[in-house]
Amino acid sequence: MWLYLAALLGLYFVFRWYRERQTVPNLPDKYVLITGCDSGFGNKVARQLDQRGLRVLAACLTQKGAEQLKEATSQRLQTVILDVTNRESVATMAQWVKEKVGDRGLWGLVNNAGVGYPFGLNEWLTLDDFMSVMKVNLIGMIDVTLALIPLVRKARGRIVNVASVLGRLSLFGGGYSISKHGVEAFSDSLRRDLSPFGVKVSIIEPGSFKTGLGNKELLRKCTERVWSQVPSEVKEAYGEKTYQKFFKSLDGMLDTMKINLSPVTDSMEHGLTAVYPRTRYAAGWDAKLFYIPLSYCPTILADYVINNL
Repeated sequence: MWLYLAALLGLYFVFRWYRERQTVPNLPDKYVLITGCDSGFGNKVARQLDQRGLRVLAACLTQKGAEQLKEATSQRLQTVILDVTNRESVATMAQWVKEKVGDRGLWGLVNNAGVGYPFGLNEWLTLDDFMSVMKVNLIGMIDVTLALIPLVRKARGRIVNVASVLGRLSLFGGGYSISKHGVEAFSDSLRRDLSPFGVKVSIIEPGSFKTGLGNKELLRKCTERVWSQVPSEVKEAYGEKTYQKFFKSLDGMLDTMKINLSPVTDSMEHGLTAVYPRTRYAAGWDAKLFYIPLSYCPTILADYVINNL
């Protein structure tokens, strides 16, 4: 009996491996827009897809980031300046993309732009602290998506949204986990909405990777700023020891962040180029073996583990 079960399991994995290796045809004719290409995941996947021969439209926040990316890629790659929190900037970008892709439409949209700071215990933060993160990670992503959906629908293409394992399991307060949970919800409804048009929507759930969020100097300045704005009565209630413990736990988390970004960018590439992309990609072994399993555990166990990280 066990032999038959092992054989069936083996056949399943062989079938899955074969199915996921099939790629869509005519990749060099397909346009892909990626947000947040100045650094991190966006920068790497832009270069990666350019090497695959796709027509990459890289949206950068700064002119410097755009110029550096163009120097490192082929002439196929084109850049546009985009601030996802500025509706006029999003509208200008959408018109630029429409002119570039023409009647072919936009094959792929990768919503990658995001920020992590500021964060802390919730009572230490202001409403503006929450909103500054959510405007980029969630509201900006929705604005970009709505502006480009007609072009993606025309191409019967793909949308890849970058969420996080922290969209499933919140480790600290602030807008980051809230925004990434919102990305999950928006992506789920978007997938069902666009399914009749042949558009596929994928979610990337990275674990701990060393991007802009992994800058220790920036982390220290951010946490010091957050703590400095906390009212004196709130500081007294929590105490200096709580602040030091919080900072130490974050510092320790940064030490475990992985430098190799390929698990994330390979997932993005598969979501754009595979005939049968996955609905969700857990990127990184910590996401697969720790964060996601922990999110399914009883709350009392998950809280204990998180409080003792």
